[in-house]
Amino acid sequence: MSRMRYLLFIVSLIVVSGCSFSSRKSASGLDAVESLLQSDPIAAMECLNGYDVSEFEDSATLARWALLYSESLAANNISAPTDTIVDIAIDYYSSHNLEEESRHASRLKSIIRGNENKNSLASALYIQKEKEFLLYKERMRRERSVYAALIMMLVACGVILWQRHRLNVRKEHAERLVSEAHSLREGLLTHRRTCSELESKLMSMLSTRFNVIDGLCETYYESQGTQIERKAIANKVKSQIDDLKTDSGIFSEMERCVNDCRSGMLELLKKEWPDIKPEDYRLIVYIACNLSARSVALLIGESVDVFYKRKSRLKSKLAALALPHTELFLSVF
Repeated sequence: MSRMRYLLFIVSLIVVSGCSFSSRKSASGLDAVESLLQSDPIAAMECLNGYDVSEFEDSATLARWALLYSESLAANNISAPTDTIVDIAIDYYSSHNLEEESRHASRLKSIIRGNENKNSLASALYIQKEKEFLLYKERMRRERSVYAALIMMLVACGVILWQRHRLNVRKEHAERLVSEAHSLREGLLTHRRTCSELESKLMSMLSTRFNVIDGLCETYYESQGTQIERKAIANKVKSQIDDLKTDSGIFSEMERCVNDCRSGMLELLKKEWPDIKPEDYRLIVYIACNLSARSVALLIGESVDVFYKRKSRLKSKLAALALPHTELFLSVF
């Protein structure tokens, strides 16, 4: 890439240098002709006819030559077959807002038209210069086409290189995203496996610990109100249930298991509803542990009907509070 830019720079430098040298050479020759025009118009005319118009490198030099050629025609009192050459000067100076030169060229046009001296040799040379001018225009058209094609090629190469760079950048970005997605997927799978293992462990703990509570409560209900010999069993079970009510260790374990299995629900509840009543909080813990209605009723020391009423009121309170994690809290009901 750097070699290509260097080569283009060298080619451009050679072209510009060649054009500049040719332009300077033509300009210095025309300066001499302009000086000669005052003293020897015939010699100046010969010098101007010696130029090959088709070889001029820029329109400014051509316009100056046309102006001097018209001045030599006027100075030698020679008429021109057409206005082609003087019009070259008029068109150039008018388009470049050079009013003084444009007016001068227009005056020369009127003078040349008024000359009656028709020289056949001068006319033939004039026609030759017209042909050379047509060749100059054709060469300029071809050069403009070449320059336009070269510019388009350079622009196309630039666009291709830019698009290629963009594609490479996008490819690298896509590869980074794929790599990050792969790493994230592996991390998620590892996290899921860990959570699954933790959940299995917690659910096993719940099933062993809280099923005991459920079993004791069910045994109490089955034993209550039966024959006298079974009263002792019912009283013993009731005593164990009463012990469970006041056992802070078991309740703390129940809280920990609920938080682990339900995305830290109880910690969020305390943070978002700091004014919750202790009895309402305890009720939510029992409900979140999936204990049966009769088991919860025994643990809170109320009847099953009272439990359902309290549960309904607590659910309504939570819904009315519209806490940030209300959906999570209501999911246990």
